[in-house]
Amino acid sequence: MSAERLHHAVEKLKHNGIRMTPQRRAILSYLMETITHPTADEIFKEIEPEYPNMSVATVYNNLKLFKEVGLVRELTYGDVSSRFDGNMSDHYHCICTICGRIVDFDRPPIARLEQEAQQSTGFLISSHRLEFYGTCDLCEKAEH
Repeated sequence: MSAERLHHAVEKLKHNGIRMTPQRRAILSYLMETITHPTADEIFKEIEPEYPNMSVATVYNNLKLFKEVGLVRELTYGDVSSRFDGNMSDHYHCICTICGRIVDFDRPPIARLEQEAQQSTGFLISSHRLEFYGTCDLCEKAEH
């Protein structure tokens, strides 16, 4: 994890009048370090041993706060639990249809496609989401 990214996130929270608690820092730090796109429950299970008095509600409340401030992205896929991404750069995802694993697919955003959609529909396009679905390497190996 880049200490600079964490520092920037902490400063953004301070700028928004949000104080930094040890639990909040632990949740934020975990999200900045991981590339696994965890659920709130997974985050709770990872950091709970360090903070045994913390509740899962604390994790949910902080994730909501981080999302509102623009520090994390919530990834929703139908009925499956939301997953959270601490990487706010424009990037795409590959999602395993068997285990639900999500992997970043870092490519430049397709800005031209947004412009075409805007011209074609008259919408003022603010963003887009592109996802690729298939079987991850781990599930593929398990099947053979």
